[in-house]
Amino acid sequence: MKKTKILVILTSVLLAGLGTTHYVSATPSADFHETDGEVFDDWGVFRTRVFGEDGFYQLSETTFRPAIAFESLGEEAALAYSLGEQIATQYPNQIQRAEAVFRFVRDRVTYTPDIDQFGYDEFALNADELAITIDQDGIGYGDCEDSAVLLAVMYKGAGYRSAIALGDGHTAALVYLPDYNKATAVFELDGEPGWVWAEATGKNNPLGWVPKEFINTRIAAYEVGEETIVRQEPATEPATAIAPKTGGTYLGPSPFLGIIVFLWLMPLFRRRRRVHYRR
Repeated sequence: MKKTKILVILTSVLLAGLGTTHYVSATPSADFHETDGEVFDDWGVFRTRVFGEDGFYQLSETTFRPAIAFESLGEEAALAYSLGEQIATQYPNQIQRAEAVFRFVRDRVTYTPDIDQFGYDEFALNADELAITIDQDGIGYGDCEDSAVLLAVMYKGAGYRSAIALGDGHTAALVYLPDYNKATAVFELDGEPGWVWAEATGKNNPLGWVPKEFINTRIAAYEVGEETIVRQEPATEPATAIAPKTGGTYLGPSPFLGIIVFLWLMPLFRRRRRVHYRR
């Protein structure tokens, strides 16, 4: 089949929320605190906010950086990274290994909106928190960013380059797999072809399937590296500690959150790469 290239740059991202009564279940791998109706962890990353320097994606008008992924990479690597390593030992073939990592997340994470699981319109889990639940219960629960972050970390552990893609109201993982010929679409990051979309939020999705709304549209992509993240708490006071428990902890209402962010990736951002689409 003949393949043609279509430029995919960026898209506007709609992030909006309604403040309601909130609950959160802390996991064993995080020390959550609450301040002003929002929850942050001991890296100073706000789990209930995607935007800003302390948001889990550090989203702004010009860029984004998925800081929450770095909580499970480098010196902080733990269960999620090791799961990727284990799959690498079981599947020496690069293609089979990539598909095995994808299936692990697709089949073991049940898509669950944050509002249903936590009572927040937005609440991000890091890769190890979701991996711990899967390890303990055989199944985990999360939405698109939770699956994307887990995939990106596990792919790093399995020996691949990975990235996180951010589109209009959605996020997914990308894996560098230039020899993969089963994908319905192949992306180029900064002129480098071979990046495959990993969409694990549907139980019947194969690796390389791309939702039609991201065909011939604009997205942003950030290649994930083992970047340093320092454990610290924001200076914002007062803050209330939230003890880990399996039940819900009442945090009180938060104000209405709404933002429409237009992302324009510029060459001056070394890790922000233009994306091309090939079909």
